[in-house]
Amino acid sequence: MDIHFDPSVYSGPVFVTCLYFAFWYYLLLIKQRGLKDKLRKSYEAKGEVFDRYFGQNEEMLAVDRVVINTQEQMMPFIVSLWLFSVLVSVYYATIFGVLYLALRAIYPMLLGKKVSKVNTKKVCFVTIPCYMIIFSFFIMSVVSIL
Repeated sequence: MDIHFDPSVYSGPVFVTCLYFAFWYYLLLIKQRGLKDKLRKSYEAKGEVFDRYFGQNEEMLAVDRVVINTQEQMMPFIVSLWLFSVLVSVYYATIFGVLYLALRAIYPMLLGKKVSKVNTKKVCFVTIPCYMIIFSFFIMSVVSIL
């Protein structure tokens, strides 16, 4: 039996996966690290010491929350995206994967710059649809093999 595999069929999910990791590294290396350096310099200018881990700086906590939340959702999203791609539909995996990424990209803006100012209703605008996409991917993947 000659089996031919065409990897280009999965170009959409590959693109979505790479974009997710690029977004996460942007948050980690640009946003989080950049804010840490900015705060360190600001504290030094005031003659204070910036305590990265125990200082409870509101801005740093907000950026940390964005990075950690994005990382927490990484595994469920990527696994569900690929299960859905292979078992159900590459096309819809790509469409809803891009939608998921767009929602994740506005999460930092909705969260805000300070943790104490978080508006839960705004954050739910992102989290609920994202959970729905992940759960739908998983459920439809399981249904497809029954």
